[in-house]
Amino acid sequence: MTISIRSSFAFTTEAPIDAMLQFEAADIPEQKLLSCNTQMTEAAQCIRIPAQEDIGERVWVRADGRFEVRHDARVEIQRQLVDLPSLQQLDPHRMPAAPVQYLFDSAFCPADRFQSFVEAQFGGTSGGERVEAIREWVSDRFAYAPGSSDAHTTALDSFVERRGICRDFAHVVISLARASTIPARYVACYGPDVNPQDFHAVAEVFLHDPESEDGGTWQLVDATGMARADEIVKIGVGRDAADVSFLTSFGMVDLCEKTVEVWRD
Repeated sequence: MTISIRSSFAFTTEAPIDAMLQFEAADIPEQKLLSCNTQMTEAAQCIRIPAQEDIGERVWVRADGRFEVRHDARVEIQRQLVDLPSLQQLDPHRMPAAPVQYLFDSAFCPADRFQSFVEAQFGGTSGGERVEAIREWVSDRFAYAPGSSDAHTTALDSFVERRGICRDFAHVVISLARASTIPARYVACYGPDVNPQDFHAVAEVFLHDPESEDGGTWQLVDATGMARADEIVKIGVGRDAADVSFLTSFGMVDLCEKTVEVWRD
C-alpha cells in the first residue's frame, strides 16, 4: 500500500521563541519513504535530532514572527500484520528493556487508576484478546466529538466523559492496556480515512511476536475505527500526546493555519 501525504501549518510569535516540531512521515523499516519534501521558513536555528525510539525526527527551530511549514511525502507500508487476538501477552520478566517504560503512568495516562476496572471488565482475557476487548469497549461506548476535549484532558477525564477525539481514544486504550501489564505507547500518524483530515493518533501495544520464539512485536490499535494498520503512516511515538505533538513551543505562539491531506495512490 502506498500513501501520499500533504500537510502544512503556520504559527506566529510576538518574540523569538524555541519550538520543537514533529510532523514528517518517519523513514523506518515498516514504512519506506519513497519521496519527501519539507519546506520551512528560514530560522536563526534549525537543528534536527532523532525522535523517541529513533522513529522519525524532531526539529528544533528558533522562531520569530510568522513561521510556515509544508511537508509532502509518499510512503510504502511494509509492516507486519497479524491477527491481534491471537497474540499472547509477555510476562514482565520476559520483556526486553525498551518497552518497560510504556508500562508506567505518564502525564495523560494514569494507568494505575484503571487497574480494578480492567480486572472487573476484562477479567478472563489476556494479551491480544484483552487488547481487542479494550478496543471494542472504547469504540462502542465513546463518542467521537471534536471540541469536547483540550490539551489538558487526561484519559481519566475522557473515561468519565465518554467522548473525545483521536488523542483521547488513544490515551484511554493506552491506559487500560498498561493497567493490564501490557506495554502501550502513543503513535502520532497520518491516515487516509481520518475524518475530518488532521494529524491522527492511535495506540500501539507490545505483545509476543508469533514469528519469534522469545521476541515481541508492536501492533497498532485504533479505537476510533478511522485508520487501518496497513495504511497508517507513523510520524513518531511516545508515552502520550505530550511526547509527539506536531508543535511544542517554549513560549507563546498563535497557531493560525493547519491543513492535512492523506490519500491512497
